[in-house]
Amino acid sequence: MQGAKNNIYTVSRLNGEVRQILEGQLGKIWLNGEISNFSSPSSGHWYLTLKDHSSQIRCAMFKGRNQTVSFKPINGQQVLVKGAISVYEPRGDYQLLIESMLPAGDGLLAQQFDALKMKLAAEGLFAADTKRLLPKNIQRIGVITSPTGAAIRDVLHVLARRDPSIEVIIYPTQVQGETAAQSICQAINIANQRLEVDVLLLTRGGGSLEDLWCFNSEALAHTIYNSALPVVSAVGHEVDTTISDYVADIRAPTPSAGAELLSQDSDNKAQKLATALSRLQQSAKHYQLKQERRLSLLEHRLQRQDPKRTLQQFEQRFDEMQLRLESALSNRLHLLSRRQQLLASRLEQQSPKHKLAIEGNRLSYLASRLQDALQDKLSQSEQRIKYAAHQLETVSPLATLSRGYSITTDIHHQVVDSADKLTIGDSLQTRFRHGQVISTVTQINLLE
Repeated sequence: MQGAKNNIYTVSRLNGEVRQILEGQLGKIWLNGEISNFSSPSSGHWYLTLKDHSSQIRCAMFKGRNQTVSFKPINGQQVLVKGAISVYEPRGDYQLLIESMLPAGDGLLAQQFDALKMKLAAEGLFAADTKRLLPKNIQRIGVITSPTGAAIRDVLHVLARRDPSIEVIIYPTQVQGETAAQSICQAINIANQRLEVDVLLLTRGGGSLEDLWCFNSEALAHTIYNSALPVVSAVGHEVDTTISDYVADIRAPTPSAGAELLSQDSDNKAQKLATALSRLQQSAKHYQLKQERRLSLLEHRLQRQDPKRTLQQFEQRFDEMQLRLESALSNRLHLLSRRQQLLASRLEQQSPKHKLAIEGNRLSYLASRLQDALQDKLSQSEQRIKYAAHQLETVSPLATLSRGYSITTDIHHQVVDSADKLTIGDSLQTRFRHGQVISTVTQINLLE
């Protein structure tokens, strides 16, 4: 029964132990995904979600880490991140604590470079005790590079200035592209088969990580390591570092520096100093690589007990509460704004101005209808008048005159419709359609 009680967990204890298990078992991982739900509160921390076509994971990148990122993340961007799996204990959500972030293309190359560097270091290809010494009296230098590039011109210029007696044999090769690494390996093998030079100078000018990628080939690393001839790597600018630099016997920061390293001045002091400096740099880099591996292991052990993680949990919780508060305030403000708009709309509907406008519209409508009714009434009256005039005209004596008849009246303006009403000597007025005549009765004929 006592053992059963010991197995009863609180939620906080469970989340804490799950966090330690995840952090202890997985350690640092690389993760490729698309950014969504990116937010950057006032604390300076970043919170985002990384997703692919079917899954997603919450991520946090704290201020001290995200200041090293050279770009501003945006939603929809593909990135490659490195970090440690952890648990946000207040919610019980597992998440990725991001330590570094790169755009997807550059990030994949950087990840491959780190992975190959660690692999070759573990195999001993970078060990200082395997480095070959340069010949004391160099007479012939084999230059492995593009015959048309700027690097070969720099090398020839420096050698001509410092020691014109040195012969140069160029082993032409590609120094960029998919087949460049294979071409460089073939050039090194040819030089080793002929054994016509004292040392090999592998060189090209500067460029991007992608441009210099052929010098990060595992096959090229083994070819350099297995070369019977000493190899000096002088690739890119001083800030550029490739796998060939680590595995070569000596690394020169630039093509010109490589030529100076292999040529003698008046007292040969510069060569000795450059050689010693190069070996010191090689040893320092090898030591640094070992210490980086050791530091990574110690950091992994420290993470489980690091109080900074607890502080980060509180900071993340504070940011979460701040974001929730901002969201609640925004929603509340939106709700109040909608309510104010609704009240304003209702007030507008009850406003006398609104009613006056309605009544004005109604009055205009009634006036329009009255005008239409008057117009209709007037039109109907005109039609009735026209009809009555037509009917009156039909029975009018004038209409009779228009058909060729005439009207005769006596001196009293009475219509004479019979001859027996007249006497000899009566005056008569006869009206035609056009005009009238005055006549006197001289004869009366009665018809039976």
